[in-house]
Amino acid sequence: MTLLTANSPTAELQALDAAHHMHPFTQGAGLNEKGARMITRAEGCWLTDSEGNRILDGMAGLWCVNIGYGRRELASVAARQMEELPYYNTFFQTSHVPALNLAARLAELAPGDLNHVFFASGGSDANDTNLRMVRTYWAEKGQPEKNVIISRWNAYHGSTIGGTSLGGMKGMHGQGDLPIPGIEFIDQPNWWAEGGDMTPEEFGLMRARQLEEKILEVGQDKVAAFIAEPVQGAGGVIVAPETYWPEIRRIVDKYGILLIADEVICGFGRTGNWFGSQTLDIRPDIMTIAKGLSSGYMPIGGSIVSDEVAKVIGGTEFNHGYTYSGHPVACAVALENLRILEEEKIVDTVRDQTAPYLKEKFESLGNHPMVGEVKIVGMMGSMALTPNKGTRAPFAADAGTIGFMCRERCFANNLVMRHVGDRMIISPPLVISKDEIDTLIDRARTSLDEAHAQAVSEGLFA
Repeated sequence: MTLLTANSPTAELQALDAAHHMHPFTQGAGLNEKGARMITRAEGCWLTDSEGNRILDGMAGLWCVNIGYGRRELASVAARQMEELPYYNTFFQTSHVPALNLAARLAELAPGDLNHVFFASGGSDANDTNLRMVRTYWAEKGQPEKNVIISRWNAYHGSTIGGTSLGGMKGMHGQGDLPIPGIEFIDQPNWWAEGGDMTPEEFGLMRARQLEEKILEVGQDKVAAFIAEPVQGAGGVIVAPETYWPEIRRIVDKYGILLIADEVICGFGRTGNWFGSQTLDIRPDIMTIAKGLSSGYMPIGGSIVSDEVAKVIGGTEFNHGYTYSGHPVACAVALENLRILEEEKIVDTVRDQTAPYLKEKFESLGNHPMVGEVKIVGMMGSMALTPNKGTRAPFAADAGTIGFMCRERCFANNLVMRHVGDRMIISPPLVISKDEIDTLIDRARTSLDEAHAQAVSEGLFA
């Protein structure tokens, strides 16, 4: 066959894509009729498509391109590692330098006694690891009946069978007869959508105390762990009220269950610290990592594990692993990515300069007639869309209709900003400049104006 290139006509690229390529989280027939947008190049915070449009990536790919696109240092490191040791596994009592160096570096960066790393290829399979690890942990401690993991509705922990089961997205559960047994759920801390007449502080305590209620309902002797994202990312950048996490920590300590912080999105500078657990003082026993670990340049993930958990797991043969656990090229690229984040003081710049600037500018969108709640932590934010700020009312349309409308206007204005239902979300590369933040806000406001006008004209703004 004749291979197409980035310079091939868009129609030819779209036709080949429609003929053979199955997209994730996509209704294939509808996309094939419309034609996928073809991204051909990227640099910094900007994408270029096959039509030559320059698009500001307000989502850092899938929350992951923390150091921005086009960093040749990562390509050079990958090439050198491929020439030296392109692949070897870490099964069968073997190891290699990139894996052990990366594990040691992550132990330095992680808070508390999180000093051990089990590598995976991404966040989904890392959460599969966590599922097996916590159950094995309790079994090795002579309590095999402690195998229930509690999660939250509308949480996202990946799309493998284990990851989907741990997540609380009912639309995903509906495909594949999920969740698997042994997973329980409590409600999310989404005050805007579910807080009713309670103050955010009251609501945060109430939702946290659902964990204690669920532990008592299931039985303390059966609950192994609680898993949660510091900030719910794919669920709509849901930031819990300030009362929530201290109460969660109290309950976890009281009942002696493990706490898993899913840092796949929040990790590696996204919240203004190396990890969201530091920003929110969560103190987990296990952290799930991926995405920003390599800035998306190579598939890699893992679980950073406490001394206690690692000691217990290390006492048995843990019959678990992946072909690409600790892949040498992925580890080498991740190490270089961490070097850049540290030496260029990117995390410090986010915390001290660009995140406060983005917060000020992003919150200014709250004065738009279609925007109710605005929430932002570091470099991840969301806007709840509503026709009535005072009552937090939904639109006179199916949930997500206005959000999708706004997302389409963003794309038309060369801005990548996602929607989750009727929430608009951003998560730009950590290297975004103040000028680029201004561009993001200008394009977002224009898109909100256009979506608002369309909603009014269609009688949906009521």
